[in-house]
Amino acid sequence: MNKILQLSRAAEQQVCERSLAAFIRKAWHVVEPGSKYQHNWHVDFICEHLEAITDGITLEDGSPYNRLLINVPPGSMKSLLVNVFWPAWEWGPRNMPHLRYVCAAHKVENLSSRDSRRMRELILSEWYQGLWGDRVQLARDQNEKLNFVNTAQGFRIATAMTSLTGIRGDRVIIDDPHSVDSAASEVQREAEITTFLEAIPSRLNNPKRSAIVVIMQRLHEEDISGVILDRNLGYDYIMLPMLYDPDRAFPTKLGAVDVREIPGELLFPSRFSQAVVDRDRRVSGEYAFAGQMQQSPSPRGGGIIPTEDWLLWDAPDNQYPPFDFIMASLDTSYGEKQESDYSAMTVWGIFSGDPKVRATRYVDRYGKKGEELPDLEGYQDVEAIPKVMLMYAWQERLPISKLVERVAGDCKKLKVDKLLIESAAAGLSVHQEIRRLYNHELFGVQLIPTGRIDKVARLHSISHLFAEGMIYAPDKDWAQTVINQVSNFPKTKYDDLTDTVSMALRHLREIGLLTRGPERLAEIDSFKRSYGKPAPPLYAV
Repeated sequence: MNKILQLSRAAEQQVCERSLAAFIRKAWHVVEPGSKYQHNWHVDFICEHLEAITDGITLEDGSPYNRLLINVPPGSMKSLLVNVFWPAWEWGPRNMPHLRYVCAAHKVENLSSRDSRRMRELILSEWYQGLWGDRVQLARDQNEKLNFVNTAQGFRIATAMTSLTGIRGDRVIIDDPHSVDSAASEVQREAEITTFLEAIPSRLNNPKRSAIVVIMQRLHEEDISGVILDRNLGYDYIMLPMLYDPDRAFPTKLGAVDVREIPGELLFPSRFSQAVVDRDRRVSGEYAFAGQMQQSPSPRGGGIIPTEDWLLWDAPDNQYPPFDFIMASLDTSYGEKQESDYSAMTVWGIFSGDPKVRATRYVDRYGKKGEELPDLEGYQDVEAIPKVMLMYAWQERLPISKLVERVAGDCKKLKVDKLLIESAAAGLSVHQEIRRLYNHELFGVQLIPTGRIDKVARLHSISHLFAEGMIYAPDKDWAQTVINQVSNFPKTKYDDLTDTVSMALRHLREIGLLTRGPERLAEIDSFKRSYGKPAPPLYAV
């Protein structure tokens, strides 16, 4: 080998050994020979955090930096970067061929096998062997597509999330632990979460120093990302949405921040232009776009019932209007253990009056209030159109005695006319206790069968009431909790308050207390056609 070539190779080695991002640039032609490498700042961003794991840095609190959660859109090189380039970089350029990688996905047949093959081809390539062949050689007797070992006893194993028994590694890389279908199935999602919480920690060679890296897109509020964040499991968190959202931008534990400044700015414009993003958004729909591209379990503003469809009651001191009828809706469970479901209750007041009462549209927690409610065209003369106010709400884990006491106390305090209780097993017991202890009170109690209509269909059936501007809520924290839960449904961790909302509004519709504007106008038109002009009043007004 001539001296110039030797110097060139030495320089290439040095560049790659200093930087994972530089290694990716140099190795791209081996892994993706048919496409030109397009660099973007997010590659440097993610590489910086993977390098921190490789370097074994210690955080200010004394803990090792070895837990990382990455939420980025598909097509942003996430699998290649974490599953292919990073392990090959640690083995060769960083001279750590002893490291053992367990790479899991929701199915071994697709992501895991593809990336395992790519890394193996990279390791065996003439380019890689020419630079680091003295450090990395694959063992001839164990050199398979899904499981290969090097001569330093390092290995890379590709497996499914639910097949991790008997395998331990220095790096456990979990890439897309849920499929779209499994995330939508509570049974499958819970099985994958159980594996993550119970099996993954026991798959580490060194419980203190070995690393776990999870890289995925958001598919549900209680997916594995949601569990990591909700339970504060000590992971550093990289969240890079396709469209920049300044209200969701935050520094990582290393102090790195999203470099974008303009709301809606694209993550990877050279690969995903605005036209491409808009096209894919129309095709995928708002739910898929929110989870896969924006890393949010539900679209901004909500899904079935957007946040903005609630009307903010904007009266001095939040003083309520006089109500014609007050109804409470209760979804029951009892038990104070953490794993118990919540009991939840909402209270609703039905009122009539000027439909142009001052109100503003709610927007989601990241926006601002202020969009004035437009005139309800055609409704101005129909003062009898009813509206509904969310008067009060709570969600709590309570034993049955305290649950019954609280429900009865709220019903008396708020002068409830009727209490609805879902006729599930817990609901039957609560109903019996309330009837036994508080039968002398003025509020009535009625069991509501859930029937065969599922929760999603029930919420869809009352969504038009919100869209038509019939549902109000005050500017209170408890009201915002209800709004957020309803807006995020069905991709939300808890749905107890949502169940009370659909149960209450469906019942009001069924008993005729909540007549929509078009229905009221039709009644008036029908009356006029049948009887001519309305009769004059008996007495002067």
